[in-house]
Amino acid sequence: MPETRNKDNNRQLPHTHTHTMARFKGIIEVDTKRCKGCNLCVVSCPLKLIELSPMVNHNGYNYAVQTDQEKCNGCSSCGIICPDGCIIVYRTKE
Repeated sequence: MPETRNKDNNRQLPHTHTHTMARFKGIIEVDTKRCKGCNLCVVSCPLKLIELSPMVNHNGYNYAVQTDQEKCNGCSSCGIICPDGCIIVYRTKE
């Protein structure tokens, strides 16, 4: 392979392929019957896509809901922080 030089006459490395990270889309599933509305998932979501529903479950708690499924990246912060394990996060590649 012939040597190549840039505009400052410095040696250049041969071209290598650049890889981009895969983009993920996420959807959360909340067990509304078990959710106690502790608000930890709401605070932990870096994209602010979870809020507490104005509706209450059979225990009288406002439960968590995902506000925008299109913007969720599936980071799992909400599922990890949930003390009762009420949130399952599904991830798919875009």
